[in-house]
Amino acid sequence: MGTTEDLNGVTLDVFTPQEVKEMFDRNEIVVIDVRTPNEYAFEHIQGAMLFPMSSFDPAKLPSQEGKRVVFHCGSGMRSHKTAEKAAAAGLSRVAHMEGGFGAWKNAGLPYLAIDPATGSLVEKP
Repeated sequence: MGTTEDLNGVTLDVFTPQEVKEMFDRNEIVVIDVRTPNEYAFEHIQGAMLFPMSSFDPAKLPSQEGKRVVFHCGSGMRSHKTAEKAAAAGLSRVAHMEGGFGAWKNAGLPYLAIDPATGSLVEKP
């Protein structure tokens, strides 16, 4: 399942969007969206928590006893940098989603988006 990368002694798990969806559906992980509030408002994974990279502080992450934190962004670059910051702060169960939200959408996985005609959130695809 997924690949791993060493971040100065901490293992970073790198999951595909499909793996993230399966683990999220089983309540095994917490998904943290590190994009901007505007990006999140426009479209996001339902149930993902917003914690923008620009204000990310690992000490402020909610306690998720027994759950791995999985970061995601638009392409995977910001989530990787956030995971590095979390690992440097001592979090040992960190992961990020390869390809970010773009890969999630390309895989045809569900997400919420603003319907331009009504202004309300609708499930896609």
